[in-house]
Amino acid sequence: MKVLKFGGTSVGSAENINKVISILDQQSNNSKITVVVSAVGGITDKLLEAANLACNKNKDYKYVYNDIWSRHNKVIEGLFENSENDKSLQKDHEELHDLISEKLKDLRSLLDGIYLINELSPKTKDKLLSYGEALSSTIIYHTLESRKLNSVLKNSQELIITDSNFNNAVVNFEVTNANIQSFFKSNSKSIVLLPGFVSKSANGEITTLGRGGSDYTAAIIAAALDANELQIWTDVSGMFTTNPKLVKQAAPIVELSYQEAVELSHFGAKVLYPPTVMPVLKKQIPIVIKNTMDHDAIGTTITHDVAPNGSPVKGLSNIDNIALLTLQGNGMVGVPGFSKRLFETLAQEKINIILITQSSSEHSICFGISANDAQRAKETIDDVFEYEIALQKIDPIVIENDLSIIAVVGDKMKSHQGISGKMFSTLGKNNVNIRAIAQGASERNISAVIHKNDVKKALNSLHEQFFEIKTKQINLFITGVGNVGERLIEQIKQQKAYIKENFKISLRVAGLSNSRTMVVNDEGINLKNWKQELEAGEKASLEGFFENAKNLNLRNSVFVDITANEAVSNKYGDYLKQSISVVACNKIACSGNIEYYNELKQLSRKYNASFLFETNVGAGLPVIDTLSHLIASGDKVNTIQAVLSGSLNFIFNNFNANKTFYDVVKQAQDEGYTEPDPRIDLSGIDVARKVLILARESGHQIELSDLESDNFLTEKAMNSDTVDDFYKTLSEDEAYYQSLFKSAEEKNSQLKFVAEFKNGKAKVGLQEIPEGHPFYNLKGKDNIVMFYTQRYPEQPMIIKGAGAGAEVTASGLFADIIRIANN
Repeated sequence: MKVLKFGGTSVGSAENINKVISILDQQSNNSKITVVVSAVGGITDKLLEAANLACNKNKDYKYVYNDIWSRHNKVIEGLFENSENDKSLQKDHEELHDLISEKLKDLRSLLDGIYLINELSPKTKDKLLSYGEALSSTIIYHTLESRKLNSVLKNSQELIITDSNFNNAVVNFEVTNANIQSFFKSNSKSIVLLPGFVSKSANGEITTLGRGGSDYTAAIIAAALDANELQIWTDVSGMFTTNPKLVKQAAPIVELSYQEAVELSHFGAKVLYPPTVMPVLKKQIPIVIKNTMDHDAIGTTITHDVAPNGSPVKGLSNIDNIALLTLQGNGMVGVPGFSKRLFETLAQEKINIILITQSSSEHSICFGISANDAQRAKETIDDVFEYEIALQKIDPIVIENDLSIIAVVGDKMKSHQGISGKMFSTLGKNNVNIRAIAQGASERNISAVIHKNDVKKALNSLHEQFFEIKTKQINLFITGVGNVGERLIEQIKQQKAYIKENFKISLRVAGLSNSRTMVVNDEGINLKNWKQELEAGEKASLEGFFENAKNLNLRNSVFVDITANEAVSNKYGDYLKQSISVVACNKIACSGNIEYYNELKQLSRKYNASFLFETNVGAGLPVIDTLSHLIASGDKVNTIQAVLSGSLNFIFNNFNANKTFYDVVKQAQDEGYTEPDPRIDLSGIDVARKVLILARESGHQIELSDLESDNFLTEKAMNSDTVDDFYKTLSEDEAYYQSLFKSAEEKNSQLKFVAEFKNGKAKVGLQEIPEGHPFYNLKGKDNIVMFYTQRYPEQPMIIKGAGAGAEVTASGLFADIIRIANN
């Protein structure tokens, strides 16, 4: 024999009930089955809502009652929608309608009574809630009868006998088992239908088995009958590796042990009501969790013997709305009895303890309870320990609210080293602060108390660590989507599948911003139409963009700055403090105030968030990365010589007696090698910032004002008010620029704008480079950097390649993002 239980969503509509009947028809062909049904989905909550309104003298309870009536009537009409063409069906339809109407009239009378006496006792609440299961089981039974299925409806209250602990009654198993066995011994029907959740006391009073009690009803019957299997039919395909509403990658668990199922169900897995496991566990009856909406799905099987293969971690779970209370004080150390008094006090108040942890010094005891009980617990405990508090032996109870518990569950974790290490290192990398930890000697459950806002990030991070094929999700928040930004997004779109397949890195653009608008989506922005999404976004705000990134609290978040805006660079610290890594194309932060540069470096280490800015110096060239490897390996930089401006190199490579300086500069701007304002490039400030960054990365604490700059532009050009005025001065001073070219040509030299750092001092300026020098043949927009170090004292380490252009700069940003992903 099999026992099947169908939850509220499974019987929540005529369409779903038809699916249930199809399952019953199929399974009853092979053997007798027992079926337990919940109330129609949402009706139990509606009953409580109506009762509370009535108790509070609010006449709106009538509207809620009308909704209850309407929901059931809609289900009946849907089940008998073709009855007008069949007299027999029409009669069944009318009889069921009258029967349900009669029960609903009784419900209305009960609600009216609650309204009149202004009271809702536990006993009355149980009577009220029993209507939900009574109504659904009646509807389903009469539908089965109308379709000629061999069935009988039995009231569970005649079988399950309890004490008088209303709302959460305790079952008298001796009497209950005898009742069940006696009834089923005489039953000849193929399908026995019972309402779940409801029972009766030994005195004949209506009781209930608590929320989720329909599962419990089915388990009690399965155990009493030594059933072959208990099937729990719901709206999901089994118990999942974690909450699929919070983690999209969550998947059904094919097989669980009873103990693992108990742990997961206690810690928030709503599919299974925790007490359900106990009756069937003793008889070792398998529990199978199936999906009514997809009855061919495998689901989850819960048994005593689970195959030894597979991951030692079976699932992740969470409990929300937790408060952490701490009893502490020097007077507790070495004094027996404090724990006993504490827990006795909580037991007397019927406050359930979810988690306990105690320091080995015996100085403090922390325990997690429902936040709803926190204030009552504090007041009661402070009263019990009033004497010790007055003597300052212990402190008054401390409450921490807005917490949740996450748990890693698995039978075989005990035999696998490093599970807890992986758990806590993963949480630490994502800046999830742990308030308390609890782990039993069985090591079947490792629990941690965290802030409620970190639950989604924690579960996604842990799921990625324990269940996914080591695919790391990187969430990007990009500001500044101009020329370089567009190319970065295009590169991400083109390489996304390749990187996921070959490097197990999943890139997701979660936020985009320009100077006008911004858009944020935790599910990821569609890169095929990102421009339209950004155009339709909300008004851009630096603080708003940061708050969105912070509040989404996504794991492995990276802020990418592709602006030249000082205000944006001033936000880096805020991002790093949230453990959001920063990739900067913007040079201002790293070449500005030395204290801010050092602060960002320190924040990066403190909050385990990367701060990378490779494109600050050589666009896509690995200059800073190479330098950092030299320093980390113990080498010391003596001298740096470099041509660090692709735009200036392009200009001087193309400038000659046949081309005006004006034309060459304009060409460089038109081809995207200079900033929109070319004065930034030609003034040398950009090169000065780059060599300053290299000096700082070499370990030297210098400011921009310490650099010596030999500016080759005329005073008129430097003092021009607009870009147009600047170009006008270039034309006017063409003879001067030609003289620079002629001087170099006469010496068989090339003009190069060179940066140099030596003996702790840095300088930049235009130089005449002689033939044979490594800089002499530097073509196009290429950059070159030469590092003279202790290991490379005579022949320098040289890095050479394209140092300007949107495409290579975007590739440099992309490389930094991948470096972070590989950390």
